[in-house]
Amino acid sequence: MSYGRRKIRTDADKITAANVVDEVSKAYAVHCLNQFEIQKLWDYYRGKTAVLLKEKEIRPEINHKINENRCFEVVGFHKGYVFGEPIQYVRRETSKSTVDDETIASDINALNGYMADANKAAHDAALAEWLYIAGTSYRLALPNVKWDSEGDESPFEIHTLDPRSTFVVYSNSIDEHPVMSVNIVEHERGEKEFFVYTEDSSFGFREFGNVTEKSHTLGMIPIIEYPADNARLGVFEIALPLMDALDELQSNRMDDLVQFVNSFLAVFGASIDEETYKKLNELKTLCVPEGTDAKYLSANMSQADVQTLKDDLYQSILTICGVPNRNGGSSTSDTGTAVIYRDGYATADARARATELMFKSSEKNFLKLILRILRDTVGTVLRLTDIEPHFTRRNYENITAKSQVLISMLNNPKIHPELAFAHCGMFPDPESAYLQSKAYYDEEMKKWDPVEVDEDGVEDV
Repeated sequence: MSYGRRKIRTDADKITAANVVDEVSKAYAVHCLNQFEIQKLWDYYRGKTAVLLKEKEIRPEINHKINENRCFEVVGFHKGYVFGEPIQYVRRETSKSTVDDETIASDINALNGYMADANKAAHDAALAEWLYIAGTSYRLALPNVKWDSEGDESPFEIHTLDPRSTFVVYSNSIDEHPVMSVNIVEHERGEKEFFVYTEDSSFGFREFGNVTEKSHTLGMIPIIEYPADNARLGVFEIALPLMDALDELQSNRMDDLVQFVNSFLAVFGASIDEETYKKLNELKTLCVPEGTDAKYLSANMSQADVQTLKDDLYQSILTICGVPNRNGGSSTSDTGTAVIYRDGYATADARARATELMFKSSEKNFLKLILRILRDTVGTVLRLTDIEPHFTRRNYENITAKSQVLISMLNNPKIHPELAFAHCGMFPDPESAYLQSKAYYDEEMKKWDPVEVDEDGVEDV
């Protein structure tokens, strides 16, 4: 049983070629503990669980090892629920930029386009998978060396890193700012190569080699950690004992069924020779002398009690992991809101909002780096204070209510139309929807431009 990942810290104020090997070595010792636990969680996600080690002393030939893989179910739900729609960037309501609204809206739309070109939605899905399995995940962003102003490439490239071979080291100071990030590459012969990044330099060395140093102008550490929470717990990690119990219960249940079908025949007061046994198998009939008895030896479990226990374990797993149940209830008069609360969707939504807050904290550091790259390439005017990451969940649920909210906000002269598009919840990309709708509206309004007419109502030419 593990209890979340450890946050790696250092007392060093600055990483240089002189101390990088010592600092990485100390941090790597802590990372190895995290790596072991992450590997265990990854194995559970893939179906390699404790039930595979199940042993049976009585009738060991009947030993089922069944894994229901609720870990995959829990991760799949949260991944699809929070990251099922691409994350879009919208204008922050409290933006204090002196640039005109049209320019900012255009640049944000371009930023979303660059993210689509860099396949960020797919990288977000991979990032979310590690986030929910391991309790933490890592993203690398770098300038795209293949980019040119006339090509189809994004100015930056994004990579999702394996948390088993990546870690970030934080300062022991009060602000706990990141000091360095490390990515480990294991070569064919087992030799490890360490790539270390700081705010202005990168280092590379092998286990028994010299340190190489290069400078960069990013002004930030390009590897960014996305923790699930402060404890860095995987979404199913705290429910692993229940999942092991569920697997063992289902396996023993199957053992009991097979043992019942293959029960031993006991003959009381007589004996059966080999020839009689062969006839019994062939004719399925046994004749015994008067005064003797024969019966099958079996003591099968009560399937009703077993199912009750299984349902209780499964329900506990869903509740702890924040996954809605599928029991549907027995009432036929529930409203939509009542179903949401009864089946656990309200809890799932609260869990998703907590994940969003942690994700946005790291996403801001990612955006800082991306905006730095864009300023050096396409010359964007955007600042971090202009942008807000926007998650879209259950986009087509309660669509009538959402459309009514949009209409009400658009009819209110004190509310900017862009805010109406951003807060109604109808559009995965509110910024793009607003710009497209505005262009359509302006085009339609041109058809209604006033014209001059003479006394008879004829248009002047």
